[in-house]
Amino acid sequence: MSMNKRGVELLHDPTLNKTTAYTEAERQALGLVGLVPDVTESEDLQLQRVMQHLGHKTTDLDRYIYLTNLLDHDETLFYRTVMSDPARFLPIVYDPTIGEACLKFGHIFRGPRGMYLSITRRGHVKEVLRNWPVKDVRFICVTDGGRILGLGDLGANGMGIPIGKLQLYTACAGVPPQGLLPMYLDAGTNNEQYLQDPLYLGLRRPRPSTEELFSFVDEFVEAVQEVFPKCCIHFEDWTGRDAVHLLERYRDKYCVYNDDVQGTAGIVLAGMINAARLKGTQLKDETYLFLGAGSAGIGLANLLCSALVQQGMSLKDAQARVHMFDVNGLLESSRTDLYDFQKPYAHPHAPDKNFVSCIKDLKPTTIIGVSTIGGAFNQAVVEAVSSVNERPVILALSNPTEHAECTAEQAYTWSKGKAIYAAGVQFMPVHSNGQTLLPGQANNFYIFPAVGMAIYATEAKRVTDEMFIEAAAAVADQVPGDLLKQGLLYPLQSNILETEIKTAARVAKLVFDSGLARVDRPADMEAFIRSHVYKPEYKNLA
Repeated sequence: MSMNKRGVELLHDPTLNKTTAYTEAERQALGLVGLVPDVTESEDLQLQRVMQHLGHKTTDLDRYIYLTNLLDHDETLFYRTVMSDPARFLPIVYDPTIGEACLKFGHIFRGPRGMYLSITRRGHVKEVLRNWPVKDVRFICVTDGGRILGLGDLGANGMGIPIGKLQLYTACAGVPPQGLLPMYLDAGTNNEQYLQDPLYLGLRRPRPSTEELFSFVDEFVEAVQEVFPKCCIHFEDWTGRDAVHLLERYRDKYCVYNDDVQGTAGIVLAGMINAARLKGTQLKDETYLFLGAGSAGIGLANLLCSALVQQGMSLKDAQARVHMFDVNGLLESSRTDLYDFQKPYAHPHAPDKNFVSCIKDLKPTTIIGVSTIGGAFNQAVVEAVSSVNERPVILALSNPTEHAECTAEQAYTWSKGKAIYAAGVQFMPVHSNGQTLLPGQANNFYIFPAVGMAIYATEAKRVTDEMFIEAAAAVADQVPGDLLKQGLLYPLQSNILETEIKTAARVAKLVFDSGLARVDRPADMEAFIRSHVYKPEYKNLA
């Protein structure tokens, strides 16, 4: 592949370009003499220069723009940088910086990455997909920009999300970047501000009916089967209703999953497993109250109930342990405004629009914020859940940071240090009553890249909820006991690649056990996963 590109053409291919790391032999053989500086720098030296550049930037958005630009020129060096210090770089290439990048996407745009598939191309989706230069695409991460993070309908500006998500497949779990395709499925936007913005990059028209949207998605999903037969479709940041319904529509027929429904659920389940471990209880002893009943909340409740059923509970008993509260109050059986997928969690109860009184009445051991409402877990909420529990579990999962239901400091302070806490974004350790408490980050990047690696290596035919339950258990098992005692529910980010390789190996075993793999079963599962891991090292081109 490398030998048919020479000279300037080679320098313009980020997947092959080595910038300043060409050897003399390569410069001679590939027609590069005079086109690059006459040095051969090591990757460590190149990384040093990148770090210096980043050090001169004053904001994370500027660092994000710089790293995006680096990716456009030298993919290997980009991944070398991000994988050298994941705890530092994941918040820059993904959440929380990605939120700001999406809000300004049309304004900071330098050049296209991934594919833009517009609803105006109906009837021609296959031809559009064939324009992509890579023929063996393994993952398409696709959004319609309907509900980006907690920020709402961002239309084409949401393209930053699939781009960033797929970078995490590689940076966190070593999935080779070549087979990854970010995609924006453009069906318009209802965001008036963007429709008026001259620099907006999407269709300037309102979103279509659900029926019209779904028939376009049908054409897309079927075209993928033909053009990229080994591809898994990862749905990302669709509106809650669409997310749940599209997942149900395809999951039994095709290799698809929805990260907001299943990935979020997996990582929170991991936290719940460790919170119970920390308290000396089991999942089946706990009672859960959700603030928010959209795709994340429902996905989590469904996965939690599947896990409880695996532990021997009936589905009905499992659902009875889960309560939900949304903008119109407690989900209870007299309400007539509920979606089909919310009804299993609407139990007989008097109507109640006060979250604190629901806590006092239902006595949940765990409260889970998936509301996108910053500060919703106020002092009254935290004190109420602390008064009915020795160790209340508080999961404030909305992001970016300003949407978190409460901060780590608030949770620990208002609960007088009793709370077991994790958030959707990273908070600093908190010193309280002579102890250091470590808030964990319930970030999907522990789960979906590892599940992705397992799918990639096994060429799985379908994606099941059991894979996410297994991934959750595998992540939970990798928190050292001493850190768990300090309240840390998740493994440290600094070692994320190793954590995910072990998680992927456990998920891959399940894929083989379930008869869903399209390759032969290996003798050593972890070695099998390691043999597929991408390493950010230059190839010898001469």
